[in-house]
Amino acid sequence: MAKEGAQRAEETEQMIEKEGGREAAEGGAGGSLRAGDAKEMRAVVLSAFGGLNKLRVSKKAMPEPQEGELKIRVKACGLNFIDLMVRQGNIDNPPKTPLVPGFECSGIVEALGDSVKGFEIGDRVMAFVNYNAWAEVVCTPVEFVYKIPDDMNFSEAAAFPMNFVTAYMMLFEVANLREGMSVLVHSAGGGVGQAVAQLCSTIPNVTVFGTASSFKHEAIKNSVTHLFDRNADYVQEVKRISADGVDIVLDCLCGENTGKGLSLLKPLGTYILYGSSNMVTGETKSFFSFAKSWWQVEKVNPIKLYEENKVIAGFSLLNLLFKQNRGGLIKGVMDKLLNLYNSKKIKPVVDSLWALEEVKEAMQRIHDRGNIGKLILDVEKAPTPLVS
Repeated sequence: MAKEGAQRAEETEQMIEKEGGREAAEGGAGGSLRAGDAKEMRAVVLSAFGGLNKLRVSKKAMPEPQEGELKIRVKACGLNFIDLMVRQGNIDNPPKTPLVPGFECSGIVEALGDSVKGFEIGDRVMAFVNYNAWAEVVCTPVEFVYKIPDDMNFSEAAAFPMNFVTAYMMLFEVANLREGMSVLVHSAGGGVGQAVAQLCSTIPNVTVFGTASSFKHEAIKNSVTHLFDRNADYVQEVKRISADGVDIVLDCLCGENTGKGLSLLKPLGTYILYGSSNMVTGETKSFFSFAKSWWQVEKVNPIKLYEENKVIAGFSLLNLLFKQNRGGLIKGVMDKLLNLYNSKKIKPVVDSLWALEEVKEAMQRIHDRGNIGKLILDVEKAPTPLVS
């Protein structure tokens, strides 16, 4: 491991030297060309809310760090289901288009804003970004940036923050997971689902029930205790194994699954809604799907919750970070997660790498629920040639 870390550190230094040497050479030989290029970068731009045709890679002005910010030369970006909902405009108060999507990335620190402490130029980092992550360069406040462990590569680092922080906070901060409990997680083959399964394995005797598309079962069967087809009657399957139900339900689907999840809770159990992927049925926003999904949500009666001793909760990491200013809380969680990673108890699962120009195909793979783990946009990857 130490050897791998040393090799990775050496690679990083070579990358920085290469960038610096190239800039010096281009600045001397063709100063006018470099002067124009230096201010621009490639980025994925969403021109308007809608289908995949609204995405394109364009040149944009390169940002510079403001006070308290780091400038990061991006190597990899995480692609999440929430990005599909952003593309469709299927979120509350979406920003105005055109915009650069993406909420997490990894790369190398290229410049420091005023008053930034704890980081140096050349540091390998991963970061949360309030949009704008899918670009060659990003700037983000220092409180959202974390150093990458020596033996973690850039793709794994881009797959780490959103999935593992979401999974950890739901399990331990909201639901208080303890020894001997049971958890039901939907989309068990996705990035959050795999993070949940790994974190549950760090606590003794935790039973994990998972739902996933049948073609994923062979690949993920060892990560959960009991695995069901996402289209099966999982309520009856769970009750057949555990008549009392489960202690924790993690629901990223919404719609009719809300009522099903609540019905499966044991007394003092916790249901957590952290997504609503059932609203995404087509390439563009569907008001019918939106209405159907919410129509199917069982109306929650507080008196019934009181009588049945059940807890219902919601969790949005992005709101916690960027609207509710809980960056300090998230930093504490990241410290715990990195300790778990360094102890080899957790490891991000990367499904596949895609060039920025392949973002449409990558999004389609998530839409089709084809991924096992996280899809990554590799900024330095060339698009795969089409076979004629």
